[in-house]
Amino acid sequence: MRALLAAFALFAAAPALADGEPAGQFDYYVMSLSWSPNWCRMEGDARNSEQCDADFGWVLHGLWPQYHRGWPAYCPTTERQPSRQQTAGMADIMGTSGLAWHQWKKHGVCSGLSASAYYALSREAYGTVARPAVFRKLDKPVKLPASVVEEAFLKANPGLEKDMVTVTCRDAYIQEVRVCLSRDLTPVPCGRDVVKDCSMKDALFEPIR
Repeated sequence: MRALLAAFALFAAAPALADGEPAGQFDYYVMSLSWSPNWCRMEGDARNSEQCDADFGWVLHGLWPQYHRGWPAYCPTTERQPSRQQTAGMADIMGTSGLAWHQWKKHGVCSGLSASAYYALSREAYGTVARPAVFRKLDKPVKLPASVVEEAFLKANPGLEKDMVTVTCRDAYIQEVRVCLSRDLTPVPCGRDVVKDCSMKDALFEPIR
């Protein structure tokens, strides 16, 4: 009985993930910013990604509709798929047109917006958050506490509070900074399943290429 109760508690505590939920029904957005040199080191170089040939810093990984607990994905939509011109037009802040297409296919369709409106909102969201200039000044790889990255974003964005931003790590590298935004792009507290700060004290951080 104890094992059964423990299993139930574990299931109840897990994020509520859903695919194919109705478009436009969500609570807030998570904007994910990826440090391009780290992504290139972890996987982009192996893919020969064109993103890794440019001097990108913080790129927009995506703008994700989110529930207070869990998130929708691959929602059915009657909106037209984005054109190649539209996805190519996002490469300057997303690194590649392929990422822009993937983000629409998985997350944008859940926004309830057209592809053009979703990309416009994504670009607007990207512009609302100041990316600390200090990271572009690095001239060699460094190891630093993940908390330093969060503090830099909080300092550069006085409107953000600790519960509105989180830093993730992967494979010993700083991976992403995630900022939680309302539907009108006002900073809001993140849900409990989003606020999972990386606690590494010596996370790797690559310089701009």
